[in-house]
Amino acid sequence: MLDEDLARIRAHRNNIHRYRRLLRTKLSELERQFIERRLAEEQVVLKSLAAETFPVAFAMPNDSAGSEGVGAEP
Repeated sequence: MLDEDLARIRAHRNNIHRYRRLLRTKLSELERQFIERRLAEEQVVLKSLAAETFPVAFAMPNDSAGSEGVGAEP
C-alpha cells in the first residue's frame, strides 16, 4: 500500500514539474489556461495524497510554559 501511494505521489510530483516547465515556454493563451488548471488540480491531489499517506501522528502541547526550562538543570 505504501509503495503504491509513494508511486502516486511521485507521478503527481513529476506532472507538476512537467507543467511548470511547459509554462516557461511559448504557449497560446488557451494552452496556458489549460496547463495552469491542470497544475492547480495536480497540486491539490498531491497535497491530499501526501496528507493521507503521511498523517501527523502527534499534537503540539497547548501550554508553552513547560518549554521554558528545557535543557536547564534544576
